Amino acid sequence: MQYWNQMIHNNDMKAFEALFYALNSRLIKFSLLYFPRKEVAEEIVSDVFVNCWLNRSTLGHINSPETYLFVAVKHKAINQSKATARLKLISIDENNEILVETYQPDKAFEKKELMHKLDKAIESLPLQCKIIFKLVKEDGMKCKKVAEILEISPRTVETQLYRAMHKLSYIMTDYQKIRHKGKIVNINKASSIIIALIQTIQLFTHTTFFQ
Repeated sequence: MQYWNQMIHNNDMKAFEALFYALNSRLIKFSLLYFPRKEVAEEIVSDVFVNCWLNRSTLGHINSPETYLFVAVKHKAINQSKATARLKLISIDENNEILVETYQPDKAFEKKELMHKLDKAIESLPLQCKIIFKLVKEDGMKCKKVAEILEISPRTVETQLYRAMHKLSYIMTDYQKIRHKGKIVNINKASSIIIALIQTIQLFTHTTFFQ
């Protein structure tokens, strides 16, 4: 907010650059959810920042610069996707550890198999559900901010998170059936994954599921 105010009110180029470097990578990752080409995503984010600088005299009323920038990137990315008829999603593999922080597999291949199943399940979620899940899980956003960015109600965000968690819990249940040397192994570890996932979601939503 400090950088934003300095840019708006003082025409401070250094503040503008600081704001750009502070949010650039997050906005690019967000843009990639709507348009699966990094060079295009980078251009989208750059265009949004340039427009902010050029029109800074009209942006003094913005109370939440971060939310404003995310919304601007979202609309520009969607328009770009429609223009090219190539609306897709990509897999973002970073920071998956938050889902499995209580999970310590005895064999490396077990963790690899689990992460593959998790990634596949996340990528199979409906578009809005997936975006919400990734904003909460990867960016650590609260439901209210996600709702503002996606222009939906906080309750819808919570509902979509529940659906994501519910689907992933089925994947983890199936993982209980993994066999090692002809025997079922780590039968309790999948349950711990589910618990960790629920705790992660509750951390950001303050919602208790399955009441």
